[in-house]
Amino acid sequence: MKRKIYLSLAVACSMTAVAPSFADPITDNETVRTYFADVFPELAIEDYVDGVYAIDQNLRDQWLQIEEFPPYEDAVDEGKVLFDTPFANGKSYANCFDNEGVGIKQNFPYFDMEKNKVVTLELAINECRTHNGEQPLDYGKGAIAYISSYMASTSSGELINVTVPDNAAAQAAYEDGKEFFYSRRGQLNMACATCHMASAGKRLRADILSPALGQVSHFPAFRSKWDDVGTIQRRYAGCNTQIRSKPFKLQSEQYRNLEYFHTYMSNGLPINGPGTRK
Repeated sequence: MKRKIYLSLAVACSMTAVAPSFADPITDNETVRTYFADVFPELAIEDYVDGVYAIDQNLRDQWLQIEEFPPYEDAVDEGKVLFDTPFANGKSYANCFDNEGVGIKQNFPYFDMEKNKVVTLELAINECRTHNGEQPLDYGKGAIAYISSYMASTSSGELINVTVPDNAAAQAAYEDGKEFFYSRRGQLNMACATCHMASAGKRLRADILSPALGQVSHFPAFRSKWDDVGTIQRRYAGCNTQIRSKPFKLQSEQYRNLEYFHTYMSNGLPINGPGTRK
């Protein structure tokens, strides 16, 4: 039975989008938007933040009903309490971030040229903790996802503004993330682009595959499968597992670079997270 399921998954996503050849990030961004404009000519660019709920009206109607009493509200409330709770040294998360951590989600991830690496919001949260003598939180779910959800909620409506500086290491990190997105892996020989570019909008069994454009806008997200809020990298790991590829460690260089490219793809779209997804 499992073999039939995996085979149907492979057949449903047998096509893959052609990765753009080496290009600057702005050209990549334009290429992705042109591609999706051809696939979904009826959608405005801002519609992509709604994912599959911009594509299928029945699913949208169900989603809007759920959003009347959002299942992620408790996570946001708990995240605010955690965010405001002082560390043992008397400082707090607000001391670690620009604008005291309010309304900054749209600027993550970014490339830190002093640390020579991509810094995601969740990584920055844990670096704040360790800098202040606290133990780091587990990645992917739980407290770190709640804090990130609260911080995302304060950026609602702000436009994603990820930059790739004119720096060789930053550009290499971006290109590494792009290569990950378009590279096939696992026993099913699939890439992120297989489902979320080439097969976006198509059905995979009972589900409709969401476009890659706009996916990051609503994370952290409450997924019914998780019955809780989780981060985008938790979703990356889940996708890798589904295609029978060993997932990388959360906040690994591979996933941070992937998140860097994946988020840059949605530059200019509004933050609308945390969100609710199936």
